Amino acid sequence: MKPLHWCLTGIFATTVHAAPPDLSPQPWQGQAANLTSQLVGHYHYTPVALDDIQSERIFTRYLKALDPDRLYLLQTDLDDWQIARLSLDDAIVNKDLRVPFAIYNRYAKRADERFAYARKLLAAGFDFNTDETYPLRRDKAEWARSGSELNELWRKRVKSDWLQLRLAGQDDDAIRRNLERRYASFQRRLERARSEDAFQLFMGAYTGSIDPHTAYLGARAAGEFDISMSLSLVGIGAVLEDKDDYATIRELTPGGPAATSGRLHVGDRIVGVGEGDQDKVEDVLSWRLDDIAAKVRGKADTVVRLDILPNGGAQTGSLQSVALVRKKISLDDQAASKAVIDTIEGGRPRRIGVITLPAFYQDFEARNRGEAGFRSATRDVARLLAELRTEKVDGLVVDLRNNGGGSLDEAVELTGLFIETGPVVQQRDGRGRTQVSGDNNPAIAWNGPLAVLIDRNSASASEIFAAAIQDYRRGLIVGENSYGKGSVQTLVNLDRMAAGGVAGLGEVKFTIQQFFRINGSTTQLRGVKPDVVLPVLPAHAQPGEASFDNALPFLRIRAANYDTLAPLDDSAAVLQQRHAARVAASPELQAQQAALNAFEARQGRVEVSLKEVTRRTELAAEAATPARPAGPDLLQHEAARVLSDRIELSR
Repeated sequence: MKPLHWCLTGIFATTVHAAPPDLSPQPWQGQAANLTSQLVGHYHYTPVALDDIQSERIFTRYLKALDPDRLYLLQTDLDDWQIARLSLDDAIVNKDLRVPFAIYNRYAKRADERFAYARKLLAAGFDFNTDETYPLRRDKAEWARSGSELNELWRKRVKSDWLQLRLAGQDDDAIRRNLERRYASFQRRLERARSEDAFQLFMGAYTGSIDPHTAYLGARAAGEFDISMSLSLVGIGAVLEDKDDYATIRELTPGGPAATSGRLHVGDRIVGVGEGDQDKVEDVLSWRLDDIAAKVRGKADTVVRLDILPNGGAQTGSLQSVALVRKKISLDDQAASKAVIDTIEGGRPRRIGVITLPAFYQDFEARNRGEAGFRSATRDVARLLAELRTEKVDGLVVDLRNNGGGSLDEAVELTGLFIETGPVVQQRDGRGRTQVSGDNNPAIAWNGPLAVLIDRNSASASEIFAAAIQDYRRGLIVGENSYGKGSVQTLVNLDRMAAGGVAGLGEVKFTIQQFFRINGSTTQLRGVKPDVVLPVLPAHAQPGEASFDNALPFLRIRAANYDTLAPLDDSAAVLQQRHAARVAASPELQAQQAALNAFEARQGRVEVSLKEVTRRTELAAEAATPARPAGPDLLQHEAARVLSDRIELSR
């Protein structure tokens, strides 16, 4: 393909663009793919045969990774790949990756053609008075059968991009400049792609076809993984993922600038990044994910400015600007904290202690050095419980919202603060061998009324703790259903498996065990179901493990040997009724419930209007029902009231 030359008079300088290169696999990549197949084929919790059936699954995921909304490839491309669809397993076994690389090269050519066409459309502008719509998701749509069919789809996409910036207050000249830079940047990204980029995409499709938490990490991806685990780099405390062409916040680090600001949430999409108070925010929609992460990070005490499309808002809605001060996140930033809430339920005043636990942390380095007083979540919570006892609280709420887990040992030991002795969690490996972990210390730090507050982002160790409290009937679980991750992963460096001392093959994270509750059911897929359901903030309404089409199934095994600590009663139904009565009488709780309903309705939308007056009406309606209307303690206060009701019913 010859270089393309564009010149929009008075707006842009001439831009010379080269076609994307034809990428070829490197010998080490075939070796890495083959070693990965051997590793997961032998040691994965549920090994999957690498055959034609699995090849088709890999092919489907590969296409989704390359073209998730079916905006680039044509049905004729898929017709050409009928044989390839069933040969990707052979490519891995034979260490010959020419077929997956050929698929990538065809995608890159098609994508380059699309953005070249998009740039042509910018010269004329658009009429925003016509009744047209643009699909928000096309992952299940039919593939376009002709270039003209794709042209019409891209006319609407560019019109949608233009309208988004128009609603953000930009004039037509500024919109043309910004979209020209964006689309040209997408083409430069394709032009600068390397063999490692195509390989990482293909390996992601392969490992992702096994289960959602198995992944191949090339050198650069492994570095980003290490950074997210160690918290060693200065930044805002947000882990990003590439989702539907957006740099999307996958998780927030407790105590980090993003989490403590209250303005960023899981699912928010970063579309612009700027440095300092005066620097212009740069559009990063076309950037590589690792380049965006590098730009967001920086020196401590400096300001980074982000343009955000909020989770739950219309995909083409108005942007929000957020300024954060970077900092180095330490263990102290994640530490447990306490508060006391005074309530009056049933005419009787009560004091309810609240302990917020952002993560099940442990200072592993200090523990490995043999330091007797190493920092841990359990030790911090025990100290806070002692303080709350001196403050004469009547009950305790443990807030595990947005707690994605951490140390398994901490989950077991923390449970031990509320029970005498007994099993806490069961773990089963791929051979069916079950190990029971439990508390052997009869000392109890808190034997009073207890509630655990969870949400959809409460996962892994949080679910182990909440499930044990529920199974022992030691306390109430309130909030919304937890995430549902009941599996254990390990990380293996492929260099250690390679013959001849080959280096740089990458790492593989794969599933080796599954968690089970002491009652025999797993937290996998279904999570922990609350006894009393509360209207959790819409920002946290993530889909959970059940949203993955290849998640491990829900299973039951034999229950562990344990005794419940309280008889089963029907108080949960009464508590739910009293909560509903408070919602009916509370404008704040009504606003929270209305916002949750509106969020779920927006999530169900399949298209967006391209008529300006309609879009402005929609945005006004969204503004009238804020996505996050209440203060951060609203759910804590309601959980405290539910626990107060429980205390009253027990009298």
